[in-house]
Amino acid sequence: MAAPVPLIFQEALNLQTLGVPETSIKHGSTTMESDQFIVCREEGQVAMIDLRQGASVDRKPIKADAAIMNPVQKILALRNKSGATTKIQMFNLDTQAKVNSTDMNEDLVFWKWTSPNNLGMVTATSVYHWSLEGGGPPVKVFDRHATIGTNTQIISYKVSPDGKWCLLGGISAGGGGVVNGNMQLFNMERKVSQPLQGHAAEFASIKLAGRNDPAQVLIFHEKKAENPAEPPKLHIREIGRDPSLGQPFSLQPTPIPVPAEAAGDFPVNLCVSGKDDIAYMTTKSGYVYMFDVHSGKVIYRAKVTNETIFLSCPSEAAGGVFGITVRTGKILRFQLNRQQVVPYIMNTLRDQDLAIKLAGRLNLPGAEQLMAAQFEQLISTGQVAEAARVVAASGTALRTPATIARFQQIPAQPNGVPPVLQYFSVLLETGRLNEQESIEVAKPVLQQGKTVLLEKWLKEDKLQASEQLGDLIMQVDAGMALSVYLRAEIHGKAIQCFAQRGEYDKIVPYSTSVGFTMDYSAMLSQLLFNNPQGALDLAKGLVSAENGPLIDIQQTAEAFLSSNRIQETTAFLLEALKDNKPEHGHLQTKLLEINLIGGAPQVADAIMQQGTMTNYDRPHVAKLCERAGMWQRAAEHFTEIADIKRVFKNSHQMSSEFVVDFFGKLSRDQSISLLKDMMSRGPQNMQVCVEIAKKYHEELGSEALVEVFEQNKATEGLYYYLGAIVNVSEDPYVHFKYIASSCMLGQFKEAERVCRDSNVYVPEEVKEYLMGAKLADPRPLIHVCDRFDFVDELTDYLYLNSLLQYIEVYVTKVSPTKTPQVVGKLFDLGANEDFIKRILMAVGTACPVDDLVEVAETRNRLRLLQPWLEARVATGSTEPGTHNALGKIYITLNRDPKQFLMNNMFYDPKVLGPYCEALDPQLAFAAYRKGAGECDDELINVCQKHGLHRDLAKYLVERQDLELWAKVLNKEEGKEEWDESARRQLIDQIVEWALPESTSADEVSCTVKAFMAADLPGELISLLERIVLQGSDFSDNKNLQNLLILTAIRADATRVSGYIDQLDNFDAKDIAIICVSDSHNLFEEGFSIYTKFSKPEYTQDKEEQVELQVLAIGVLVDFMKDLDRAKSYASQCDEKPVWSKLGKAQLDGKEPTEAITSFIHAEDASEYVKVCAEANEGEIWTELIPYLKMARKSMQENVIDTELIYAYAKINNLTELEQFVTGPNVANIQNIGDRCFSEGLYHAAKILFISINNNSKLALCHIHLEEFREAVAAAQKANNVSTWKHVCFACLRAEEFRLASTCGLEVIKYPDHVDEVVAYYSDLGLFSQVISLFEQGIGLEDAHIGIFTELGVLYSKHVPEKTMEHCKVFFSKLNVSKVVRACERARLWKPAVYLYTHDKQHDSAIKIMMERANSFDNDTFLDAITKVRNNEIMYKAVGHYLTAHPNLFTRLMEVVEENIDHSRVVSQLRRSGDSALKLGQEYLKSVQKNNLSPVNEALNELYVEDEDYEALRKSIDGFNNFNMIALASKLATHELLEFRRISAYVYRCNKKWSQSIDLSKNDRMWKDCIDTANESGDSDIIENLLRFFCDSSEKECFCAALYTCFSHISPDVVIELGWLNGYTNFVMPYLIQTFKRTHDRIEALEKRTEPPKEDDAQDGIAGTYGNLNGFGGGALMLENGGGMGMPMPGMQPQMGGMGGPDMSGFGGMMPPGGMPNGQINGGMQMGMPQM
Repeated sequence: MAAPVPLIFQEALNLQTLGVPETSIKHGSTTMESDQFIVCREEGQVAMIDLRQGASVDRKPIKADAAIMNPVQKILALRNKSGATTKIQMFNLDTQAKVNSTDMNEDLVFWKWTSPNNLGMVTATSVYHWSLEGGGPPVKVFDRHATIGTNTQIISYKVSPDGKWCLLGGISAGGGGVVNGNMQLFNMERKVSQPLQGHAAEFASIKLAGRNDPAQVLIFHEKKAENPAEPPKLHIREIGRDPSLGQPFSLQPTPIPVPAEAAGDFPVNLCVSGKDDIAYMTTKSGYVYMFDVHSGKVIYRAKVTNETIFLSCPSEAAGGVFGITVRTGKILRFQLNRQQVVPYIMNTLRDQDLAIKLAGRLNLPGAEQLMAAQFEQLISTGQVAEAARVVAASGTALRTPATIARFQQIPAQPNGVPPVLQYFSVLLETGRLNEQESIEVAKPVLQQGKTVLLEKWLKEDKLQASEQLGDLIMQVDAGMALSVYLRAEIHGKAIQCFAQRGEYDKIVPYSTSVGFTMDYSAMLSQLLFNNPQGALDLAKGLVSAENGPLIDIQQTAEAFLSSNRIQETTAFLLEALKDNKPEHGHLQTKLLEINLIGGAPQVADAIMQQGTMTNYDRPHVAKLCERAGMWQRAAEHFTEIADIKRVFKNSHQMSSEFVVDFFGKLSRDQSISLLKDMMSRGPQNMQVCVEIAKKYHEELGSEALVEVFEQNKATEGLYYYLGAIVNVSEDPYVHFKYIASSCMLGQFKEAERVCRDSNVYVPEEVKEYLMGAKLADPRPLIHVCDRFDFVDELTDYLYLNSLLQYIEVYVTKVSPTKTPQVVGKLFDLGANEDFIKRILMAVGTACPVDDLVEVAETRNRLRLLQPWLEARVATGSTEPGTHNALGKIYITLNRDPKQFLMNNMFYDPKVLGPYCEALDPQLAFAAYRKGAGECDDELINVCQKHGLHRDLAKYLVERQDLELWAKVLNKEEGKEEWDESARRQLIDQIVEWALPESTSADEVSCTVKAFMAADLPGELISLLERIVLQGSDFSDNKNLQNLLILTAIRADATRVSGYIDQLDNFDAKDIAIICVSDSHNLFEEGFSIYTKFSKPEYTQDKEEQVELQVLAIGVLVDFMKDLDRAKSYASQCDEKPVWSKLGKAQLDGKEPTEAITSFIHAEDASEYVKVCAEANEGEIWTELIPYLKMARKSMQENVIDTELIYAYAKINNLTELEQFVTGPNVANIQNIGDRCFSEGLYHAAKILFISINNNSKLALCHIHLEEFREAVAAAQKANNVSTWKHVCFACLRAEEFRLASTCGLEVIKYPDHVDEVVAYYSDLGLFSQVISLFEQGIGLEDAHIGIFTELGVLYSKHVPEKTMEHCKVFFSKLNVSKVVRACERARLWKPAVYLYTHDKQHDSAIKIMMERANSFDNDTFLDAITKVRNNEIMYKAVGHYLTAHPNLFTRLMEVVEENIDHSRVVSQLRRSGDSALKLGQEYLKSVQKNNLSPVNEALNELYVEDEDYEALRKSIDGFNNFNMIALASKLATHELLEFRRISAYVYRCNKKWSQSIDLSKNDRMWKDCIDTANESGDSDIIENLLRFFCDSSEKECFCAALYTCFSHISPDVVIELGWLNGYTNFVMPYLIQTFKRTHDRIEALEKRTEPPKEDDAQDGIAGTYGNLNGFGGGALMLENGGGMGMPMPGMQPQMGGMGGPDMSGFGGMMPPGGMPNGQINGGMQMGMPQM
């Protein structure tokens, strides 16, 4: 048995079983920040393993370089690098939202969550912190120290709990293969760093004995690189402590015991379990070290794994730490073995001091005896304080009552502190006292009166509360005792404390919250007489309990009333009835009645005011309110209108607000009726009625309310009512009635306001009313008629009623814009012209002139307006209407109309033009001309209609409007009438007269454009020749010359050449381009223009001359396609651009030789690409070389040099080629080499590949040149698999096997090419050579799995005898699936089984062994059968063993027993025959413990067949899960007696009593019969058996049956049978026992039913309470529940004391026997409480 160790080590989980690939389980790809989540970055996704949810895996398709989960929240941080930028994002997976994002320009080499709110990030040079709060960017914290520079791999980063210290750790390669560790400790406050030499460190916060503040310690591993022989040490020291608090905690460095076999090992992780302050350090080689943080001592060291634990984190829930192994993904849990650690330290480490301290600190078992011995030693030497500390450090081991007694027995020193108090003082410093200690320390403290000290300890939770402690304190301080009782959950005494302190309101909430029940009735009854207020508080609490009232409301209220406590009754009922339940309606009624009748109506009013009670009897309460003079409440509660009217007779005593609001509760008919009633009582209700009408006019209807006011002739009330609503009402009736009432009361201004502002009333109705009313002030009528356009009627009304001054007031002040209508009506009424003129002059400019002129003009009274119009003009009016009217008057009177038309700027030409047209066309032309373009159409029509062509021509030229020109020159679409002669006359006037007289270039230009737009080329040419060629101011105008030539190009091309010769000032280039365009094709004219202007007399600039020459030759080559003429022109010019242009044309014309010559003349290499392409197509390599040499002089282009090399290669000029290649060039040697190679120019290609050291291609060239050795040498230099492969295959084809083997070894190093090599060798039939090749390959230093696999496949095909040995030796390096398929194809079954078994494909291995007999191996089979995944294979194996290996069947079933369905196996055995079932008997016995029906039945059959009744009986007794009846039926006829007995026994077990007894009778098994009958308990069965015994004369059996079945036999049957058969002696024992039992039962019954003795004390209590005036006036009856009795006969029930209200309404008539329902609900006693 292994010795116990202090470490619990187990594999908690495996990442590979969760689907995480091996490549993702490594540093940087897998993170574990806490014991909640593990995050693994896989290919194209991130896997998140939730350890809180049973290791559920959530994979999300996230592409990230790294991922890390927050230790507390489900916040995932992702990191991606794109170019030089690293993007970091945080996502909250619960809320599906992005938390933060940032971009960093530095690469992140490490990151870690240093706290739930901070992410630490390490770059190559610095450390950053990124806070989760605030949303800001990362903040730089410090720079990396030189000792932990860029050559160091960062493996850890920690931040102290207080956030003031940071520790960065990493590893780097040292000399001799040593891995050095360096760390940087940084202080955030002082901004300083300290380098440390070591590999791992951790911060921890620990609680030290004797200190109140926690200690923040740094634990780190130290290993100095300069002294490798010195063992590593563990340092533990406190950091960051305030010096004022004392010296910081520090330990001497502890040497770490590194095993000799792991001298080069180094730590990877250091993690502290906060639960027990144990540090766990894991190393590269798989060791784990345990350290006690408080002492720094090593507790344990062990090698736990062969893999590196690259990641660790503390387990907060269970204590200990987790670690993950690299690649294998094992999640290991390391935990302190609390049961074994102390014994291990004591027995193995021999460190008693550590054992004692650890056991005391962590309350661990194992050191009790040691602590007890140390305690006894210290006590014996008088060291009280030290002994107390030992007890405190022992946990709970020594803290017993015996220890307290020991300290109490020690005598105190004079003037010293008693030892027991010293003991308690030490315990209080270290923690909390237990129950007994708390009691003992309280006794002396209370004796000394130091309750403050006791209270302080309770607040600090230093004492354990208990009932005994509370009882002690209760004698001194009830409040402190209450605190103790509450903590100790002593509910009864806590409630007593509440009562003693008078805190009755806290009793019920407390008892309800803790689920404590008690007899509240007794407490309430007692308080009712002693402390009514306390009783009220308690009753309120009881009735307001959370789960419903704990007392009966009605009876409690009666109890209060019986003491004449009206106020308390009211307060209680208010609390009890606050839920306003319908079943409490009678109580609500009584509550109000108590106060209304009892003289406190204000209380009832307040209750009703709150509105919390609505289920009382409202009519009854209404009557009570009416009697009490509470008219408002009475009105609220009455529902009949007659009652309400009666109450409202006192409405003058009600507040007006109430009366108004009350109407809102009535129906419409009730409101109207009540309102009429109130109005009929006189004007004193007028004001409130008006308020009611105002508020409820929408509900009651305005018409009905108006009718009420009108019936009572209350016009003033109607006015005020309507005045309040008219501004918000949309009812025309309201507005009309308000206007009428205003007029009736003389409120004309209000009537005027409504008429002016309202949009609701019916204007005709109001107008008719106002006209009929003949008001002295017609202003309301004026407003109505003005607003609704009744101006004619208004004018007629005012004029006929002689109210002329109001007409003037209307047009001047009310509506001046209506003056035309008024004037028109006055014209119609024949009013005086002077009156009309006076009105007009009074209105002045406010009158609209257009409407007035229209009115006057239609009535032929326009001249009447002349003074008014001239006065209007004199005021500066610019209105067109005014001037139009004056113009018409002047034109009509012929008062210098032309002068007016030409000089007036304000008239409208469109108005006066048509007016003048009929009188004088010249005046109309003048008017239209004044329109400045607005009347162009009218002007044209007048001119064309009256022949004013010259005027029109001059107007057109001056206007310079192309649209206007188009109207007269173009025929409009859709216009049928068109006067061509008029147009011709107009054109003639333009050409002959209008345009020649013009000196404006703009006018000429616009006219020319108009002719061009009108498509009049002939007329345009004539016009231009008149201007340009006949000597005018515009003869040298370039634009006109351009226009003349262009017009000729379009209209008459024959004139173009003449114009070119005559004109010199035109745009030559533009004109030439137009000439050679596709629309004109005037190539000769274009060539003439270029050649003319390229001469020096026309163009002085040399560059421009060359440009024109290039354009000229461009016409020849591009348009005329005349290359010969172009060549002659180029020779004539002899300019390089001209030759270049010619060369390009020749190149396009597929004349490469001529083009090359031209380009050489031009020294132009710009078209080298196209030239090379044409030369290659034409294969003119010799001609191309001079061109390329010329091009190299001016250009350094890759194509030029490349084509030159190719030309040398094509003409096989290898000498020039080699010279050129070795010289400076920019050729693409690789491309041209590939080109030569592809075209078979292998010699040239070889030169090229040699020059660029392309050994791969060079090797291929050697192959084609059959230079195999040189090819191998080149392949060695190239050293790439493709080259090796080509050379290998070439050597094979050339039968150079040695060289091929050399190359093949290099090829098979690459797994992807192994198959191709094998296939190539196989195709050539070189099997022995390929096997030899792979046998050499497995010896390679970097041999991979493919080599071993393929060799195994080759062995299976060609050397089968070597297959098994190869599989065994190299199994770990084989692709098992591929090799096993090859073995199956070769029918090599044993190797296949071996491979399947070792690859854990046990299903396939089992299948082969069952199908192939020569592959069967029993041990292998049994080992594999338990590991199969498909359980069906196990059942096939059962069948296989039954048929093929029956002697091994039992062993098989022993192996698979735990994994198969035994019922199915039994069925399978039955189907295999009887022998199979017999064969499986041992197996069935071994599995019968499962109590399965098929197994039990099969075994029972076998026992029956073997006649083994003992085994059968044991099987039936032990395993009852089978068809018992069937077995019993089968055994009933068995030839052996024991089996028939078993049948009877089975029937008996299944309560088939008759069948069992019958079988036993037949076999004369009388005892079995008697036992079965007794067990049945059926008197009939027993009686039949007794009669059978009598009939059979079995006296002894008869007597035995009576004894056995005594409790089930009726005495009369026994006496009868005994008497009939003479069995008196045999019956007598039964009779004696029967009489004995009967006597005992009667005696017990008499004792139980004996009447109880009367208690004299009860009579005394009843007499005392008989004198009290209770509810019935008589004695209270004390019953089981304390219920109230009926009154004594002859006495009337009445209230005791003062006369109170009738309480009969609470419960109606009481039923006989006392209170309703027999007793007060809840068991409340109204007498003294029962003791």
